[in-house]
Amino acid sequence: MTITLPGFEYHRIAVPASSESSGSGESGTDAAPVELNVAVAGSGPAVVLLHGFPQTHLMWRHVAADLAADHTVIVPDLRGYGASAKPAEADEHTYSKRTMAADVVTVAAALGHDRFALAGHDRGALVAMRAALDHPTTVTHLLTLDVLPTLDMWEILRGVDAKVAWHLYLMAQPVGVPEPMIEATADAFFASFLDGWVSRPDAIPSEYRAEYLRASREAVWSIVADYRASAGIDVRHDREDRDAGRTLTMPVAVMQQDWGAQLGYDGAALWGAWAPDLDHRILDAGHFMAEESPAVVAAAIRELLAR
Repeated sequence: MTITLPGFEYHRIAVPASSESSGSGESGTDAAPVELNVAVAGSGPAVVLLHGFPQTHLMWRHVAADLAADHTVIVPDLRGYGASAKPAEADEHTYSKRTMAADVVTVAAALGHDRFALAGHDRGALVAMRAALDHPTTVTHLLTLDVLPTLDMWEILRGVDAKVAWHLYLMAQPVGVPEPMIEATADAFFASFLDGWVSRPDAIPSEYRAEYLRASREAVWSIVADYRASAGIDVRHDREDRDAGRTLTMPVAVMQQDWGAQLGYDGAALWGAWAPDLDHRILDAGHFMAEESPAVVAAAIRELLAR
């Protein structure tokens, strides 16, 4: 890691290699613990911020600095990303969102917080939603940025319009198929998302863009494993929850681009089925909202915390 969050203290916090701790009956592994890179600053009620793809915890730099004025702000690199450990994909649980959600709970507890608010972007939002479903007495508030729940996402993708999510299908393929293909053109692959999904290029300065590319280039196999889980075990977990009528019991805020017209879905309705206490907003920004519109995102988190 060559760039850090100014004013934040960094920790290495160990989490179990695999944790299926929500009562599903699935067992974990006896593999060595996984160390996560975690930045912490501020004092007061805890807020955990989870990054998306193809980024690291640094994407929260503006929002984290704002919230640290009156909150304890915890900003980890997800397992498999950034400066966190990248365990081999031992089985489908290694990078399941259930395991990654348990990581978040373990990190917060290690820092002295048994309850916290949770905000996530993209991949981090999927982890955040799973954490809120599996640990409803621990997660007090939930904010997600520009994502649909995993199960809903797969159900609305169809026909030629699904080409906007071509990478989901590539990284869903069996181990050993997508990884060498991505490694062969890693910088071009990851840059295509950083450059194509941003509406204001100056929101990601060159040094941060370079850091995201470096970190992603070094994490191809673990990033693919994260995505592969979302085409398999994560769908199964979401379907089990939906069939059981399980919902998000805390106040939820969702901010999205307006992809509904192109892909033919109603984002507010899809999220509303999961979140009875929902504030859904369409934001005029690109995908990387926390970097393009950090003041808006920080204000939305503060409004959520007041609910």
